[in-house]
Amino acid sequence: MNPLALMIFLLSLAIGTTITLSSYHWILAWVGLEINTLAIIPLMTKIPHPRAIEAATKYFLTQAAASALVLFSNLINAWQTGEWNIDSVSDLPMNALSIALMMKLGLAPLHFWMPEVLQGISLSTGLILSTWQKIAPMTLLLQTSHLINLDLTIILGLTSILVGGWGGIGQTQLRKIMAFSSIGHLGWMIIVLKFNPSLTLFNFILYIVMTASMFLSLMTLTTTKMSEISTSWSKTPTLTASTLLILLSLAGLPPLTGFAPKLLITLELVKQDATLLAALIMLASLLALFFYLRLTYIVSLTLPPNTPNSFSFWRTSNKSLPITAIMNTLALIFLPLTTTLLIFL
Repeated sequence: MNPLALMIFLLSLAIGTTITLSSYHWILAWVGLEINTLAIIPLMTKIPHPRAIEAATKYFLTQAAASALVLFSNLINAWQTGEWNIDSVSDLPMNALSIALMMKLGLAPLHFWMPEVLQGISLSTGLILSTWQKIAPMTLLLQTSHLINLDLTIILGLTSILVGGWGGIGQTQLRKIMAFSSIGHLGWMIIVLKFNPSLTLFNFILYIVMTASMFLSLMTLTTTKMSEISTSWSKTPTLTASTLLILLSLAGLPPLTGFAPKLLITLELVKQDATLLAALIMLASLLALFFYLRLTYIVSLTLPPNTPNSFSFWRTSNKSLPITAIMNTLALIFLPLTTTLLIFL
């Protein structure tokens, strides 16, 4: 892609998210979401392949439907209350608005577009879709968290954790695995949204760090399938080992970074007398833990070939290694500092 065009599209992504983050009026928030959607579609189609065109079409149709529902709910709210402020939404429009924003995020049962779209695009665009594109709708949900229906968040959150675990079990494509991982993590965030919004924001920040580090590692290894990771052992052993550890961090195993949000969310639910809900989401997350452990075990121990056929090794591109190293470090050993981050939130 032309560097000038790429810069324009990335700048449009930044502007769209900034408009949504800084808006106090629903029309401005909607405009920011629309700019975000339109800016990423050319990035999806930069590889002229039918899979990429199909993914961009699915993404556009889904996001257009969600944006229409956002605008429709805002119009109903303005008709009922006479206001366009973000924090003044009545019950019926709020339910429609929450569903629309959750559809933009890819929460189950509105998740069907997410694995297919992520599978059809490049890893770099997948990184943007899994991290940056979720900032604007998640911010709107955080701003309206005191108005959201509690039953809706619990049902969609629990469904997302189950779907994220079940869907990822049979996958061998790493992009689809990351899509179902994203669905499961968003389920954890949404469940605690009504109880403690700052904890949702904390979980979201760590989710972005872990997901970005995973995508950056896969981009450096130029890997999209499980079998391709096994062939990289002899070429970049340190990066391959850290990639597998990031998978365990995404699973939420101590003493890695991903353990902090799961522990704090469980403690918050117990504190709010939702012990049964805490037990249910911990049991449901065992499904995700299974496919993360299975992926790590299969890649590290069982998939051939683990040794190269030649004495000359290729080396990975060095241009993204510094940022990859920083993000991998944060995704693995940030656990002792997570409480400090939570204090600032």
